[in-house]
Order: sequence, then structure tokens, then C-alpha cells
Amino acid sequence: MIRRRSQRGLILILVLLVIAMLSLGAYAFTSLMLAHREAAAHVGRLTQARSLVDSGVAAVQLFLAQTAEEQQQAGGIYDNPQAFQAVLVVDDPNPRERGCFSVISPAMDASGNLSGVRFGLEDESTRLNLNVLLVLDQQMPGAGRQLLMALPGMTEDVADAILDWLDPDDEPREFGAEIEYYSGLTPPYGPKNGPLDTVEELLLVRGVTPQLLFGADSNRNGQLDAHEMLSDQSPELTDPAAFRGWSAYLTLYSVEWNLTPEGQPRVYLNTNDLNKLVSDLEAVGFPPEWITFIVAYRQMGPMNSGQSTPALLGAANPTGTLNMNLQPQFPIGQVLDLAGVQVQYQFQGATTPVVLNSPFSIEGAAIWLPTLMDYVTVNPAATIPGRININQAPATVLYGIPGMTPELVDAILTKRSVEVGADDPSRRHETWLLAEGLVTLEQMKALTPFITGGGRVFRAQVVGYYQGGQSSSRAEVIFDATSPLPRIVLWRDLSHLGRGYSIETLGANWAP
Repeated sequence: MIRRRSQRGLILILVLLVIAMLSLGAYAFTSLMLAHREAAAHVGRLTQARSLVDSGVAAVQLFLAQTAEEQQQAGGIYDNPQAFQAVLVVDDPNPRERGCFSVISPAMDASGNLSGVRFGLEDESTRLNLNVLLVLDQQMPGAGRQLLMALPGMTEDVADAILDWLDPDDEPREFGAEIEYYSGLTPPYGPKNGPLDTVEELLLVRGVTPQLLFGADSNRNGQLDAHEMLSDQSPELTDPAAFRGWSAYLTLYSVEWNLTPEGQPRVYLNTNDLNKLVSDLEAVGFPPEWITFIVAYRQMGPMNSGQSTPALLGAANPTGTLNMNLQPQFPIGQVLDLAGVQVQYQFQGATTPVVLNSPFSIEGAAIWLPTLMDYVTVNPAATIPGRININQAPATVLYGIPGMTPELVDAILTKRSVEVGADDPSRRHETWLLAEGLVTLEQMKALTPFITGGGRVFRAQVVGYYQGGQSSSRAEVIFDATSPLPRIVLWRDLSHLGRGYSIETLGANWAP
């Protein structure tokens, strides 16, 4: 009897153990399924957040595809919260479940330093284009080094090493480095001796460090967050101009349009077909006096200061029939070469030459400059790469431009309009500095190869997020708007660095 009871008790214990194990297994299975469900939901939310970024990118492309007038009427592209902040994509009765995107770029303070954020696009021409440095250096020896030296923390040996990395030869510059240096490294490698493919490639150049290139802004949000202000951080990396690193001031993509406001090719002044030049200038509405002077300049060139002048010098510009049998002998170096000069010319059928005074007088520059710059060019290409947008560039970049004095930089920062409206066409071009008397004609001509009034390639961070903060995605995108449908030339996923901005900064719509 006792033995039988013991067996029954043992069976009961075994049953209880089996039930406990099954219960634990069921609990573990349930927990695992719940975890899988949460993981699937999280992955789904991340995918949805990436789709919100895609929506933001598509919205920017459509905005850039509009005409300049339409963009202005819609609020512009520089700082337009209505078009680019907290744009609702996924609606929901619960405000926390609403999905939005915001388009963010760095803002600037009154001193021209990058500070805070705005909701719009960054003109890529506000940055220094590394791949045009050698061209500028050929036009003006030393210009490449001078442009680089404006970057915070830059030294002559690093600047020359960057230029040596780009140039096609193996001859080191004064402070540079070529194959002899890089072949002695472990592991050895050679310099690029060609254009860069990415800005990050600079890390291969002697003297360029991650700290210099990327600064203290580790999450790339343009702000010095608490976790980035380390006690052992180099003081220069927390400076307002330096904490973002050189990458905030460098690009490979800046390009401007060489088109009329109507989107048509500008008249190429240096064509060898003077009959076509005349017809093209007439087609854009240039007055006969302008056309006569431009053709005469191409045929005869400007008068030298010591050249003897006929008796008609000082009289009103004489008129006559152009001698179209004369071949063009004098190319125009830049549009401003036509300003403030004289041409000695003998009209067809005339017995003596006369002096033609330029209709483009310096005193009246504000009147003729916008039209001249809008419709003619000395460059036949549809686009021009690499010039710096003085209307929006930070002071750090402006200071490096050859011929740019600190006083001129201060004047530009004080007077410029970051977004040019239709009511001020002169600001579309860099020559507003001349029209408003900030520089002389000679200073303007020296600055022209380096500066512009605006580009056609834009950069922004596009953040897709849910207002409750559950999931987000972030990308840095560069848009080339030189084609009818703007195309993406760079997409860099920044999601691994976090959302980067608070929901309050990005914007939220809590209305029922």
C-alpha cells in the first residue's frame, strides 16, 4: 500500500514538472513570437520611415522642376517651412502615428557662420569645389592654395598635398607630397593624380584627419550636441566655423546654368560667324548701338590707352554700316571686357575711322548689367562648374576667394539677398557688386572667374519620421537641377546616426 502511494506521488510530481515545463515552453514561445512581432513591426516602421524620406526627395525634385517664378510664388527654396517642414504624408487620427518629412539645411548667423537650421535647400555653389581647384590655379597661380587656406585649421603643407593629390604629375609642390611619400607608407599606395570621386577620399591625403574633415559634429546635424562637447575635445573643433569640419565647406558637384532667364542658351560672343552673332543679338532684343559696338570690338579690339584717336573722339557715337567682310580677330575674355572701353572703327563706305565709345558705361552699370549678363556669354557650355555663390556662401568660404578683402566680405554679408526675387534681377549675377559700387571694374573682372550669383545643384538632409518618435530615417541628398527633371547625384543614408533633430525642431501637427 505504501509503495503504491509513493508511486502515485511520484507520478503526480512528474505530471506537475511536465506541466511546468510545457508552461515555460509556451511562455518562451509566446515571448519569442511577441519579440518577432515587435521586430517585424519595427522593421516595417523603418521601411515606412524610409518611404517618408523617398516622398520628401520626390517633393524636392518636383519643386525644383518648377520655374523660378513658380518657386518664388510657392515660398522659395532657401527657407520655406510651408513647403519643407513637417509635411504630412501618412495621416492618422492619433497624432503620434502621423508620418511626415522635413527638408533641412544649415542656416547662417549675421556674421556668415553656419548656425542652426532652416527648412529649405543649400546651394552647392556655396561650397568650394575641389575638382575645379587646378583650373582656377592655372588661371591665377596660387589661387588653389589660397582657397583651401580659408578652411579652419588648414595649413600650407596640407593644402599643397591636396593639390598634389589632384594634379596629374608626380612633382611635389613647395609643401606638397607625391608618390615618393605615399609609396613609403604601410601599406603603400599612390596619389590619385586626378579628380576626386568623394570628399571622403581626402582622408588618404597626407595630413588630413577625420577630426579635420568631419569636426566634432559626429551625427551630422549641424549642431554641437551635449555628447559631442567632450572635455578632451580640441578647442578649434568646437569653434563655430570649425565644429562641422571641412566637409561642410567642400563639394564635387557645384554647377551653374549658362542660360537666359527663359532657359535658352545665351548668345555666344566669341563665335566666328558674325552674321549669326548679329541675328542672335537682335533676337534677344539688344539695341543697334550695343550690337554695333560688340561686333566692332570682335573685329578691331579695344583701343590702347596710348593709341592716337581721330578727331571725332568725344562726340556722340557715330553710326554706319558694319563691314561684315572683316573677320573677328579679338575674342572677348569676359563679358565685362566690353565695359568702359573704346573701339576705333571704319564703317563700310567711310573714308576715315571713328571712335566708338562703349555703351556699357561704368556709371550706368546698374541699368545695362542685368540684361547683358542675362543674355550673352563667352563660354559656349550650357553649364559652368565650381564658382562660389556670393549671395549664400558662408564667410569661411568667401574669405578664401582671391581678391576678396575682409572689408568686401563684410559688405557682402551686410548687403546681400540670400534668395533673389524677380524684382531685383541684378542680384542674379555676381556683378551686383559692381552695380552697387562695392568694387571697381578691375576688381570685378578679377573676381568674376571665382564667383557667381547662384548655382543649380542643391543639397539637403531629408528626415522621414513619425510624430510619436517611434521610427525615423534620414538621408543627405544632392539634386542636380540643370535638367528639366532634377536628378539625384548623391544619396547618403544617415539613419545609423539617429534622427539628428528633435520632433520639436522637425515640426509636428497635433491638431485633431
